[in-house]
Amino acid sequence: MIRKFVRERISWIMVVLALQLLGLVMAFLDSAISFSSMFYYVFLSTVIFVLFIVIRFHRETNFFLELLDREDNLDKTSLPEASSPFEEIVEKSITKTVDHLKHESSRNKLMLEQEKDELLSWIHEVKTPMTTMHLIIDRIGDLHVKADLTREWLRIHLLLDQQLHQKRIPFIENDLYIEEVKLNTIIVEEITTLRSWCMQKDIGIEINLQVETVLSDAKWLAFIIRQLVTNAVKYSNPSSEILIISRKQNGRTFLQVMDNGRGIDPKDLPRIFDKGFTSTNQHGDHAATGMGLYLAKAAAESLLIHIKVESKVGIGSTFSLFFSEKNEFEKTRGM
Repeated sequence: MIRKFVRERISWIMVVLALQLLGLVMAFLDSAISFSSMFYYVFLSTVIFVLFIVIRFHRETNFFLELLDREDNLDKTSLPEASSPFEEIVEKSITKTVDHLKHESSRNKLMLEQEKDELLSWIHEVKTPMTTMHLIIDRIGDLHVKADLTREWLRIHLLLDQQLHQKRIPFIENDLYIEEVKLNTIIVEEITTLRSWCMQKDIGIEINLQVETVLSDAKWLAFIIRQLVTNAVKYSNPSSEILIISRKQNGRTFLQVMDNGRGIDPKDLPRIFDKGFTSTNQHGDHAATGMGLYLAKAAAESLLIHIKVESKVGIGSTFSLFFSEKNEFEKTRGM
């Protein structure tokens, strides 16, 4: 701050030094002026000027030092009090900007809320004809046509579900209800939804749960498992098997979804949970949205679930969910 203050006042300092030097030169050239008296004057005035600079430094920089230390937020009460006309100009400018940003933020938030509500309403309205469509598909006699239509219906159903949860993710904290959840019930429901897809690819799913219940939110846990199982089915080789197991490790419950699919390239592993990321090897896969694992990770963080992935190209992938214990939820609620 000292350097900045000197740079700001360098013109004043140079003018004062120039006047002091001018006085010494005049005393040196004009014998009528005592050089020792002029030197004494220059010395005293320089000391006074230095004291003046020190005092002004403390008075003028306090306001800006407090501005630098202030947190970057829209709280006007944290603004330092102005003590000079120029500081008042700065304070008024910041206050006006903060008021404008608050107004824009409120307006944008309202628009986003309206957009979210409209989209959620639309998704719920679409569910009715989707259910009707599924009943009509079930009555189709041609098994080949029925399988094709069921597969496309399932794609639409999963995309709508993904979009629904994507809009709810920012407000997930208001939607959580932590309780003892039965893993088998959730897993079987998700597999049942994907049954036609599994039959088409001749994929079997084996469930081996040594731990049957976990502490979590049933709805959001189902969404996370849905994303993992859907990915496993999508990328598994035909006539292969998916294994879903639960175990306890070091006193902590974990759930694993293992497939025998194409695997994930090592260079893609750090990015698979990034929003919109699909794959560097399968970049032409236009059906991939790059949102499933991103949303699963976002939901898992709110549920205090840690997601870990292990994969080998050509062998398969293993997604692991490590669940939090009851005391960890209590610590979070108490914060």
